[in-house]
Amino acid sequence: VARRLLHPISNHAALLHINHCTALAAMSTLLINQPKYAWLKELGLSEDNDGVYNGNWGGKGEVITSYCPANNEPIARVRQATMAEYEETVQKSRDAWKVWADIPAPKRGEIVRQIGDALRKKIKVLGSLVSLEMGKIYVEGVGEVQEYVDVCDYAVGLSRMIGGPVLPSERPGHALIEMWNPVGLVGIITAFNFPVAVYGWNNAIALICGNVCLWKGAPTTPLTSVAVTKIVAEVLEQNNLPGAICSMTCGGADIGTAMSKDERVDLVSFTGSTQVGKMVAMMVQERFGRNLLELGGNNAIIVFEDADLNLVVPSAVFASVGTAGQRCTTTRRLMLHGSIHDVVVERVAKAYKQVRIGDPWDPSTMYGPLHTKQAVDQYLAAIEQAKQQGGTVVCGGKVMERPGNYVEPTIITGLAHDAPIVHTETFVPILYVLKFQTEEEAFAWNNEVKQGLSSSIFTKDMGRVFRWLGPKGSDCGIVNVNIPTSGAEIGGAFGGEKHTGGGRESGSDSWKQYMRRSTCTINYSKDLPLAQGIKFE
Repeated sequence: VARRLLHPISNHAALLHINHCTALAAMSTLLINQPKYAWLKELGLSEDNDGVYNGNWGGKGEVITSYCPANNEPIARVRQATMAEYEETVQKSRDAWKVWADIPAPKRGEIVRQIGDALRKKIKVLGSLVSLEMGKIYVEGVGEVQEYVDVCDYAVGLSRMIGGPVLPSERPGHALIEMWNPVGLVGIITAFNFPVAVYGWNNAIALICGNVCLWKGAPTTPLTSVAVTKIVAEVLEQNNLPGAICSMTCGGADIGTAMSKDERVDLVSFTGSTQVGKMVAMMVQERFGRNLLELGGNNAIIVFEDADLNLVVPSAVFASVGTAGQRCTTTRRLMLHGSIHDVVVERVAKAYKQVRIGDPWDPSTMYGPLHTKQAVDQYLAAIEQAKQQGGTVVCGGKVMERPGNYVEPTIITGLAHDAPIVHTETFVPILYVLKFQTEEEAFAWNNEVKQGLSSSIFTKDMGRVFRWLGPKGSDCGIVNVNIPTSGAEIGGAFGGEKHTGGGRESGSDSWKQYMRRSTCTINYSKDLPLAQGIKFE
């Protein structure tokens, strides 16, 4: 045998056999090949998946493996886009826009309606994928797909309503009207924590406005990006429309940077950290492009002495523990009036201990893992800093002894309202409890952080409610009363102020961010009167 292995041809055959065995072993360790996860194939996924779609599927770039945060096992692989494929995709998207922009808005709405129906048919299996790949619990995964479905429904109605006013002209025989037209190509860069919904908000509204979309999802949730794009692509193909109306390029910072700098991308909608959002904003601004930013939040619930504690406790628990503290609207600061501080801390801590922790795809689980190992490190570092700055860990504070990225949901009391760690958004389930005495103090503390996304008070005092909603109240984009900071509905505009970026998505008049406005004056008389009564004769 030794002599045969020295023979070059036999040696080569042996190596091929070893490589083949290694490849088989690697394939069998992928979750997608295990019978328990066979449902992944219902979404058109396989061991190796193309990470580029522009009417055709491709992907010649780096191969990345997607891991399950609940056990850190590999699910499947995705081939990312090269810069050449990005270039080709942008060109195909621009060409597709010429077709899409000619289709009347209500007809575009009909395509969006079909996308919503296609998502409905796959809602459970797609929700399961979100749960498996992102790590959020199953009901939240399904709920996220439901948001995309709901936004599709909303966008269908909107497709018959968008438009501008006819304004009174000061000149006889003149009409003054406002026209709204699509911006063109919308680049959508989304984050890991809502790998379906954030794309859905942007995609459905941008489409009915007459835009085409180019999506770069988070590098750690590529299978979700591929699965969603397959569903959307099928609808476009069934209607004989160019697939590049909804194109996708999986990739990292290279693709994100290219989109930000590319003058052919008319609007860049970016969801992610304030740090990266600032870089995107500067690159887009440098070319005088448009951006829509959905960045960080350091959200507070303020509980006054007259609050209904039966509302407060479940609200605080849901908003701080939900999605394992990885929502941009997660409650990070719980401000309690001095007279009720101790009783609320006791009740919330007791509720924390009853939170069912487990595999996110188990329907009874309330709390799953953090998305990455790096997040676990950030959790430990934040707790250490909080202790050094005078905080006391009342509940939690440890990494859990089990597979996956599990940490205990944590409550920390005793910190100053302006302690550096309290003013830092750490994307983990740590709740800082602060004690206040006056309304002015509480409102000021709410507003003193850099971000301005979501905020909530619990009170029965109507005067206080309207002061909170008014000019000297909360400076956030979402200002709630007697409900938590998280769990926004799609009918309102979603977004925040200051370091949250100022962008608005989803409902209300957010559609205007995806269109350009023209003021048009039409002279249907035979005279030429000038505005402001100017005579030029």
